[in-house]
Amino acid sequence: MTAPRAWLIWSIGIFSYLVAVTQRTSFGVVGLEATERFHASASAISFFTVLQLLVYAGLQIPVGVLVDRFGSRAMIAGGALLMGLGQLQLAFAESVPAGVLGRVLVGAGDAMTFISVIRLIPLWFAPARVPLLTQLTGMSGQLGQLLSVVPFAFVLHAAGWSPAFLSLAGLSGVAIVLVVLLLQDVPPGTPRQESSKGLRATGVSLSRAWKQPGTRLGMWSHFTIQFSGTVFAMTWGYPFLISAQGLDSSTVASLMSLYVAGAIGAGPLIGRFVSRHPLRRSTMVLLLVAATAVAWAAVLLYPGRSPLWLLAALVVVLAIGGPGSMIGFDFARTFNPAHRIGTATGIVNVGGFFAALITIYLIGAVLDILYSTGFSNGVLYGLEPFRIALSVHFLILGVGSVAMLVVRRKVRRQMAAQGVVVAPLLQAMAEQRRARNARRKASSRE
Repeated sequence: MTAPRAWLIWSIGIFSYLVAVTQRTSFGVVGLEATERFHASASAISFFTVLQLLVYAGLQIPVGVLVDRFGSRAMIAGGALLMGLGQLQLAFAESVPAGVLGRVLVGAGDAMTFISVIRLIPLWFAPARVPLLTQLTGMSGQLGQLLSVVPFAFVLHAAGWSPAFLSLAGLSGVAIVLVVLLLQDVPPGTPRQESSKGLRATGVSLSRAWKQPGTRLGMWSHFTIQFSGTVFAMTWGYPFLISAQGLDSSTVASLMSLYVAGAIGAGPLIGRFVSRHPLRRSTMVLLLVAATAVAWAAVLLYPGRSPLWLLAALVVVLAIGGPGSMIGFDFARTFNPAHRIGTATGIVNVGGFFAALITIYLIGAVLDILYSTGFSNGVLYGLEPFRIALSVHFLILGVGSVAMLVVRRKVRRQMAAQGVVVAPLLQAMAEQRRARNARRKASSRE
């Protein structure tokens, strides 16, 4: 289970996910160019990403069911094909409908990738490795955002719109070749699951995954801490930093690179925490939610344009939310049997992206309303309009936190019925201190 073959399979999987993240976030750096190319409003530009994420979120549960039936290899290769076709379409699009069609294809292909890669890990690796490898998968995939911020943005500005998107289509072609030639669904000698499961059995599996409170806790955890970074990276971060905060493109590229670095640095730490303290996963999520709210409040309430250090702090907090949201998938894994992991993971993955598409659309709508009423003084992406529009974050953070606390109580009641009692955090910390002191005294007497 930890043979070199397993590491090869995992490497191909994370490369495919890296390509998917590159395709997903590529539109986040072309917002200003797209506004000019398509002669579009803020709402129209947000619609590109909203519809992409709507397709992505809407397909998560069907994809989870399909990957449980047909395996990761077919789903990853099919996803890369759809994303390549979507970028080809966008490369030559000259109207909003044509461009939106391209992003819909990208969203559909992206939806097929992450769940399929995550499903490979428990099939190829020992259980003790799974939490850390899950974090490393998400962390490695975030390098795709760095590709969209630096090389893709360079090609866009140097060679133009069409060559930039054609290069992304070529990247999908590389992923298809690697997956078809080298990827395997299960280790040699492992019996394959039958793919003839009927609709009734599929419906039962989906229902059982949803009824499991741990699955819903994972979904609301993902909902609450994943969306803010997605909104920032995919749509509104670049215009906010360029137009509202007055930064140049090289500084913005540095901040986006910091975003990726922050996610990479936080991933292993969160993975170790989850492995060592599985009963405190939801506490970690709530702490990250609080940090996100504080960071946005500091930036939006700062008089005038924020200093670079404060924007950097916001970026780091949002970056940590990425690997933090992976805790949701750990809930799905530990509260569901192996044959339902794909389905449960799909349910969890709906959360963050559904929250993101709502937030992206609301921000665009608020910006347009403020512009049409004259509040923006003729500057669509001005600082004051962005202060109001980005405050939508607090509404979504609040909704997700309340839902998560409600479901967590159900999960802990279920665990208590099984003999697992989660003591209050302060009480658990006090007991740990007493245990450490007792060990020190015992060792000193020796």
